Amino acid sequence: MSRFTMLVVLVLLLLCLCHLSVATIGSSSNKKSTYIVHVAKSQMPESFENHKHWYDSSLKSVSDSAEMLYVYNNVVHGFSARLTVQEAESLERQSGILSVLPEMKYELHTTRTPSFLGLDRSADFFPESNAMSDVIVGVLDTGVWPESKSFDDTGLGPVPDSWKGECESGTNFSSSNCNRKLIGARYFSKGYETTLGPVDVSKESKSARDDDGHGTHTATTAAGSIVQGASLFGYASGTARGMATRARVAVYKVCWIGGCFSSDILAAMDKAIDDNVNVLSLSLGGGNSDYYRDSVAIGAFAAMEKGILVSCSAGNAGPGPYSLSNVAPWITTVGAGTLDRDFPAYVSLGNGKNFSGVSLYKGDLSLSKMLPFVYAGNASNTTNGNLCMTGTLIPEKVKGKIVLCDRGINPRVQKGSVVKEAGGVGMVLANTAANGDELVADAHLLPATTVGQTTGEAIKKYLTSDPNPTATILFEGTKVGIKPSPVVAAFSSRGPNSITQEILKPDIIAPGVNILAGWTGGVGPTGLAEDTRRVGFNIISGTSMSCPHVSGLAALLKGAHPDWSPAAIRSALMTTAYTVYKNGGALQDVSTGKPSTPFDHGAGHVDPVAALNPGLVYDLRADDYLNFLCALNYTSIQINSIARRNYNCETSKKYSVTDLNYPSFAVVFLEQMTAGSGSSSSSVKYTRTLTNVGPAGTYKVSTVFSSSNSVKVSVEPETLVFTRVNEQKSYTVTFTAPSTPSTTNVFGRIEWSDGKHVVGSPVAISWI
Repeated sequence: MSRFTMLVVLVLLLLCLCHLSVATIGSSSNKKSTYIVHVAKSQMPESFENHKHWYDSSLKSVSDSAEMLYVYNNVVHGFSARLTVQEAESLERQSGILSVLPEMKYELHTTRTPSFLGLDRSADFFPESNAMSDVIVGVLDTGVWPESKSFDDTGLGPVPDSWKGECESGTNFSSSNCNRKLIGARYFSKGYETTLGPVDVSKESKSARDDDGHGTHTATTAAGSIVQGASLFGYASGTARGMATRARVAVYKVCWIGGCFSSDILAAMDKAIDDNVNVLSLSLGGGNSDYYRDSVAIGAFAAMEKGILVSCSAGNAGPGPYSLSNVAPWITTVGAGTLDRDFPAYVSLGNGKNFSGVSLYKGDLSLSKMLPFVYAGNASNTTNGNLCMTGTLIPEKVKGKIVLCDRGINPRVQKGSVVKEAGGVGMVLANTAANGDELVADAHLLPATTVGQTTGEAIKKYLTSDPNPTATILFEGTKVGIKPSPVVAAFSSRGPNSITQEILKPDIIAPGVNILAGWTGGVGPTGLAEDTRRVGFNIISGTSMSCPHVSGLAALLKGAHPDWSPAAIRSALMTTAYTVYKNGGALQDVSTGKPSTPFDHGAGHVDPVAALNPGLVYDLRADDYLNFLCALNYTSIQINSIARRNYNCETSKKYSVTDLNYPSFAVVFLEQMTAGSGSSSSSVKYTRTLTNVGPAGTYKVSTVFSSSNSVKVSVEPETLVFTRVNEQKSYTVTFTAPSTPSTTNVFGRIEWSDGKHVVGSPVAISWI
């Protein structure tokens, strides 16, 4: 081939490649995604009869084929639709359109509890009044299994007159599935289906029916009826009950096999507001976004304005810092702690040593004899064979043996299934550094126990040093009175708050480890396809479990104090939370074995009996939050996207995030300010207002900080005198830092007390 011919071929090849590239780009540009369109409702042109017509016209002006998925009336002013990138950009340029935001995908944050929280004494503190049965808890999750005994409506009166919702029929679900306890059930799938295709009814019900279990578990935790003789395979046996047993439940199914989509979540929150729920519980979360881009935060703002408390899970991304979800200050963000109950299952080794673990295995009380023991990493030809992932174990090397698997990547229960499939007869599941010594129990399909990282390393040393290692597993059932408890769960997501570091999150922790609650009849307790067992109750863990605890407790407080705002209810839960055990020791963090901090536990562990009578509360209204957004320098368009109305920040007014009347303090110092300003110190001032919700009293302040504290804290005034209910008094706190801080963080508390009530606020001080 001549050089000229080669040149011609090369040019033609490049032209083909260019054509291919352009075609590919063109194809990509035609791809449609779901967008949520925020509009300035007040800017509707006079030529339109109503907003729906305006929305239709705006959409048709950029796309002949696009159809609206949802029209939103409460949580936002606007709609959702499928658009190309170019169509979305064109729509956003139109007059009256505030923003066109791409849809976000959210994920689920996956009997002893009432007694542990003191609710076994509820008759003395929470009178079972009609007001309590008028409270409605809305749960956004995977739906509901209405046949659960936890939805028994015996003893409940008629559905509250305030209820405006429905019980929607669908696949495997009819309106007759609701009753006076489960008063509403809806499902939202348009956003999911336009992204991932139609719901496969052979795998999940296109209705409010819960085929997953997560939704039934959270709903019954929040407000399940009293059920005698509940247990999982005999574990945790006793009386199961939700936090607010007389409250009503309304379920909104927004999560499907492929996830939970923001257009569906917003539509469900929109309906829940119309339906007149009093509390919204969302055990789900996504990545952190600015508040005006976060659909859950936007929907929660509208709910808050209607007097609805919104409780959300903090996430299961701990123990690393900045791992929180749902950090908007108008959301109650809940982390997870343990109970004083455990399910011990011991590993007994051939060298005579015994190690403790946990398990919910249902079968023989123990393996009948010492059996050959092998490490999965030595029974596989793959590099990650130690993780016992599907198809990685060599049957000849594990048959008839107990297998040690490392935790990570695939589900814990699936590892046991892999061992069983390969011929193994038992499993020891060892935590790695990511989970430390935290123990979470599972209903394994074969004799198995989970051990902590330290124990796992000791067992591995035995496996590598003994030429013929053997082991057996001994199951001990249920043990209560475990100390210390609670401790902060390692998986519980931690602060600081990555969006606004001056707002301390999480707000509080509640039980979230090994929680017994109602379950679906659609899958077994492990959720695995091969698990054919069916149970009425299941034991699972996550901040998904701690969130509905607080949702139910908020319902109790709402029933006892119908006039309290969402902020007042959250304040009561936070300021009465505890951070020390009865013996005076500090609340522990299982991930470190050391005292936990406000970045881990927020205000502390919830104490509902104390929260009923907090003495004083930190109250907040919608305009307070809008002033907070002004302090963040949000534009009028961004604020309008959240507030659904024009709210202009006054140019002459000085806004500060430190003025938000929050029940906690997150103090941030810039190192360059304290070290490079030439001054000896830097000061930050916080303003707070307390509202009296108890008897007249004189409250005096006290401050307690870590011994290494080099920050000066002054409170002015030091005494507040209240003479009547709903009287308000303000105070300021000045934090003064030295020019050369001796530590990265300082933690403490500010407490007001009249001798009967203690109104406590956590303080976290950071240098960045």
